[in-house]
Amino acid sequence: MKIAEVSTNPSVDIALDTINIGKQALVFVNTKRSAESTAEKISMKLKTDNLELKELSETILKALSSPTKQCRRLSKCVSKGVAFHHAGLAYSQRKIIEDNFKKGLIKIISCTPSLAMGVNLPAFRAIMRDLKRYGGRWGMQWIPVLEYHQMVGRAGRPDFNDDYGEAICIASSESEKTEVLEKYLRGEPEDVYSKLAVEPVLRSNILGLISTKFARSKKELLDFFKETLYGYQYGDFTEIEIIITKILGDLDEWGFIKTDKDDFVSADEIGEINLRSTPLGDRVSQLYLDPYTANFIITSLRRALQKKTTEFSYLQMVSNTLELRPLFKVKMKEIEFVEAVLNDNAFNLIVLEPSVYDHEYDDFLNSIKTAIIFEDWMDENNEEYLLEKYDVTPGLFGMKLNLADWILYSTEELAKMLNFNEILKDISKTRFRLKKGIKEELIPLVRLKKIGRVRARKLFRNGVKDIGDVKKVDITKLTQLLGKALAYDLKKQIGEEIKEVPNGRRKGQLGLGKFW
Repeated sequence: MKIAEVSTNPSVDIALDTINIGKQALVFVNTKRSAESTAEKISMKLKTDNLELKELSETILKALSSPTKQCRRLSKCVSKGVAFHHAGLAYSQRKIIEDNFKKGLIKIISCTPSLAMGVNLPAFRAIMRDLKRYGGRWGMQWIPVLEYHQMVGRAGRPDFNDDYGEAICIASSESEKTEVLEKYLRGEPEDVYSKLAVEPVLRSNILGLISTKFARSKKELLDFFKETLYGYQYGDFTEIEIIITKILGDLDEWGFIKTDKDDFVSADEIGEINLRSTPLGDRVSQLYLDPYTANFIITSLRRALQKKTTEFSYLQMVSNTLELRPLFKVKMKEIEFVEAVLNDNAFNLIVLEPSVYDHEYDDFLNSIKTAIIFEDWMDENNEEYLLEKYDVTPGLFGMKLNLADWILYSTEELAKMLNFNEILKDISKTRFRLKKGIKEELIPLVRLKKIGRVRARKLFRNGVKDIGDVKKVDITKLTQLLGKALAYDLKKQIGEEIKEVPNGRRKGQLGLGKFW
């Protein structure tokens, strides 16, 4: 690998120097766009004809069913031994980059701080280009010291037999250099706070403790939380008791727990009353659902029983859950389009529409847009289409898709528990189509192993539309469409054994021995 010329960009120059000494580096920047542009700038300074890198760049292009503009950009960088890495990439692409950095094939990764969390890579240098990020109305703000430590800790990992590593911070001036030294090299990390302070987490843990019979009364719950970091940090346990009491009231109202006593009890007795989860509460806990979300789903499903629903009804319900947030935001130019879709589906929605003057209305519109994107995916539009039309990256869409699949699976399970059989089939169909990204007509074909949306559509266009057609179609035609191995496998899946014709003999040809 040869370096064409040194640039005037410090992060690029240090990255090039890292390659020059035969080492690897991570360049940390504050945005996805910066990660991509920095990788491009580094790769443009490199010349290589490495065959392995060329093959790897082709693999990157094939990671998605149809390569996006972002895929092509990444592929070009990878061909030079450089990559970018951020949440906008598909999981398969991030995995390829990480694996090949470990192998030493990729020398430089330009990335956002997300790569610093829990990923162990053989980087000799961690180059911190950006130690500030945009903080909304507060403008550019210094990143937390703990985050800085995470990034610095990527350099010289002992697992990769490095005696030491180098962490390099880039400052734009002498005064900024002084600030970096004082804040990050001499400063103290921020305090760590318990996640139990977040109410959805606390709700789930309280239901889990009752469901597993770890805590059988309010007193036992309080005794447990007194021993946690949450209890220690909060200080005033009277306030915690008020919060826990409220959550217990919600869980009782939603039908997830019950007590041994239904009649009046005194204040002295209330802490000792036995608490137990209901079968419905047990299932909510097993699904790792926030009880608030579970109640929201159940309430929505009860509305679904009273009206005609469509797949869009369930997609929009899922998009309204806390778990899917932050949602895909409606842009100014999209408002008219999104509101038109809302009007077209108004009678089918199972989530109540808030007033346009309500502060929740914007989030409601965002849930409509998110449902539209899911529906577009179910209509067999690919990642490139979603990126161009909505500026939704494959990685971000993939994360939302996985979350939506989990929520729809949970919806199925709750519908079964409540015997909502009238709508169960519609929920299951919605989930299957969303997971596979297919129109309804492809469902029979996609149920076959190794048949995804692309192959199924190819079969459908060529007259093979269901299992019956797979049985009828000639093996020769099937081979032309799918390749020999998959064609024979498909016939085997439907219980049809096809014997291969020996070399040098056409199908149906008889030996001369038959005529002697």
